[in-house]
Amino acid sequence: MVFIIKRRQKKEMKTIMQKYEIIRLKKEGWSDNRISKTFGVSRNTIRKYWKSYCSNLDELLKLDPNVDTRKVIETLIDDPSYDSSKRTARKYSEEMDIQLRKILADEENKTRLLGPGHKQALNDRQIYQLLINQGFDIGETTIRNRLRVIRDEKKEAFIKQKYDYCDRFEYDFGEVRLIIDGRNIKGYLAVLVCPASGFRWAYLYRNSKMDVFLDSHVRFFEMLGGSFKEGVYDNMKNVVARFIGKNEKQLNEQLIKLALYYDFTINVTNCFSGNEKGTVESAVKWIRNKVFAYKYAFDTFENACDYLQEKLVEINKNSNIEEEKKHLKPYRPRYETARITKNRVDKYSFVHIDNNCYSVPEDLCQKWVIAKLYPNDLIIMYKQEIVARHARIAGKGKTRIDIRHYLHTFSRKPGSLSNSLALKSEPELKNMFNKYYKEKPKVFIEILRRYSDSDLKTLLEALEPRQQEAKIQQAVDDKTMEQINELCEMFIGGNQYVH
Repeated sequence: MVFIIKRRQKKEMKTIMQKYEIIRLKKEGWSDNRISKTFGVSRNTIRKYWKSYCSNLDELLKLDPNVDTRKVIETLIDDPSYDSSKRTARKYSEEMDIQLRKILADEENKTRLLGPGHKQALNDRQIYQLLINQGFDIGETTIRNRLRVIRDEKKEAFIKQKYDYCDRFEYDFGEVRLIIDGRNIKGYLAVLVCPASGFRWAYLYRNSKMDVFLDSHVRFFEMLGGSFKEGVYDNMKNVVARFIGKNEKQLNEQLIKLALYYDFTINVTNCFSGNEKGTVESAVKWIRNKVFAYKYAFDTFENACDYLQEKLVEINKNSNIEEEKKHLKPYRPRYETARITKNRVDKYSFVHIDNNCYSVPEDLCQKWVIAKLYPNDLIIMYKQEIVARHARIAGKGKTRIDIRHYLHTFSRKPGSLSNSLALKSEPELKNMFNKYYKEKPKVFIEILRRYSDSDLKTLLEALEPRQQEAKIQQAVDDKTMEQINELCEMFIGGNQYVH
């Protein structure tokens, strides 16, 4: 029984199954005319495939060492195909090609002027219409095919790199959206990658300013205990101060100082060439997804920072960073990244920094102080001594007060304490005052003075009435025992009692 695929088609056959059926039927003696009627395929096509099969089979059976048998076998068993390589566009002329390439050059210039993310690029149909408007007679499909060929000419190959330990680190910034205390905020990830060891690390900040940029480097080198030979960056504003001409760049002075101190060279990639940064380009997306895809809501920004560090420890378990640490350049003392400002204290004992107010001890009113600003906190100094520490304020027009800076004034004017901004700025202290000390503000002030060097938790514990009662009772007990011992000394022969 002869098995025949009864499928007629106007197009020439395209599958290996059809080729197999024609060759099989020819072997069984079917005529070209009969096969043509059965399959709806031209007799010329049938003859071509039968002739090709026979000639390739003869070549294969000759066992000639000069014959490439692999090529013969491939031709013998490959799917049917047509050689279109010699076909040319009959109406596509050299003049048309010149005009088409000019349009594409204009498009590249537009991208340079507007930036790579612009939405005003001509599509293929618009380019075709420009050619038609210039009087060329050509089909749209031909133009689309030529556009594909021209664009493929400019595709570049990337060379995979392999680095030795300590060779380089790569740096980049990335944005991340977080919910902090119910508010949607934008955070910034400073991502640093060691390509030799596969180590990826990041720090979370509220902005991407220069102090953050420098701080992330210093924290990274401090954590690893050394530095690298080279740092790789893109053209971010913290790296390139300005462009001079087409290819020359003026580097940021602060980065140059950092590189001189840690002894690494600065490598800045070409514009719009993220591939030159290597692994860090994808590391930003990878870390953002691994860490914050599942959890993105936190009570405080500090909690988000701690969570990031915990997840990064898990992520880097399989890296070779411990081995790379052995090859790093020697450790250098921590680089000073603080932004230093000189400020005058106002009559409310505030210093104004970046449109925010920070309190200092009241005896510094109208005096000049030095502020050292770090990404997350600041310290204020007077005559080389630290007089105040505050967490940096996010935003503008806000005030941060330490109530202990105003104890002398409150001692003289205790009635001003209950409605003072200093007390209201500390809700927990305010609640404690309203609950237990509203009628005795002097006691409250004295406790603040006694614990002026303690943290807030210790201070709140000291303000608890039970703690105060216990201290009073302890003082009474101590006084009583002292009197008893004096009596024993006088009447019982000097035996003393303790409790």
